[in-house]
Amino acid sequence: MAMADITVRGAGIFGLSIAWTCARRGASVQVIDPFGAGSGSSGGLIGALAPHVPENWNAKKQYQLESLLMAEAFWAEVEATGGVSPGYGRTGRLQPVNDQRTLDLAHQRAISARNLWQGKADWSVIAATDAGPWVPPSASGYVIQDTLSARMHPRRACAALVAGLSVMGVEVQAEGADQGLVVHAKGYAGLLELNDRLAGPGGVAAGKTLGNGVKGQAALLRFAEGDVPQLYADGLHIIPHADGTLAIGSTSEREFEDPSSTDAQLDDVIDRARAALPILHGAEVIERWAGVRPRARSRAPMLGAWPDRTDHFIANGGFKIGFGMAPKVAETIANLLLDGNDDIPDGFRVEDNF
Repeated sequence: MAMADITVRGAGIFGLSIAWTCARRGASVQVIDPFGAGSGSSGGLIGALAPHVPENWNAKKQYQLESLLMAEAFWAEVEATGGVSPGYGRTGRLQPVNDQRTLDLAHQRAISARNLWQGKADWSVIAATDAGPWVPPSASGYVIQDTLSARMHPRRACAALVAGLSVMGVEVQAEGADQGLVVHAKGYAGLLELNDRLAGPGGVAAGKTLGNGVKGQAALLRFAEGDVPQLYADGLHIIPHADGTLAIGSTSEREFEDPSSTDAQLDDVIDRARAALPILHGAEVIERWAGVRPRARSRAPMLGAWPDRTDHFIANGGFKIGFGMAPKVAETIANLLLDGNDDIPDGFRVEDNF
């Protein structure tokens, strides 16, 4: 068997997207994950590809914008190759505006979005009555509407990448030896490994915590609404999926004992979602989910060479924006591995977490 040019360890959204992009550019790739594709936080329910607010612009927000604008073509090619839909749709987002201060701020952001989003998407304030029947109650009578946000089903997205990779002869393996350049995209477990190797006594980041995990709980309801915008209300994402389900979430728990259990915190999320959108009362909860999302110290994705391991690289720290960042992260890592081009933004480098 021919040696692989690239070994990707981890079959979450970062690992699969990197493998896909490298394979599409002609590299021989192997993907190794003992737990299978989408087994960690990438196997969740939400799938909200939503932008940061268009103000206080920085490298992270610019990178996210570019990735969100890449997403439609990226996922269309994945689906066309493997024949599996990721559930992607750039359906936009609505957010209620509940007081005058927030309304004034929303109008200011609408102006900044016209410049920062390069005319490729809109952020606007509209009357709730103009948004149609699918709209959260708003105390001010207005809602924020953006056309950049998109939705996808995380599990279906991972399955779509697996199917596309399979067509190109790349299968997710449970085990295997490193071959060629090695990318570590192992999520929460990978951050713990980095802490152990780099932050321990004598390590290049001794005494530092490079990243950790934040538990999230979410629920899936049987509720078919079609291709309508996602909603963001009371701090919750409410995502109508293309398969006739609706996801709501999530919690952000820094301290936890059981990473996969759900509890009263999720009950509260469900109750708040139903209060924010009364039409959800009576919708059956068909799944409760919990998982741990990888959060790098910098709060940006952690990308680049492993400091003390030659030919080893890191792609981690997607946290809540991993699916939205994945197309651009995959391009960045492929550029580094295949072309030797380092275009990792400031704040995203492994060393930025020391």
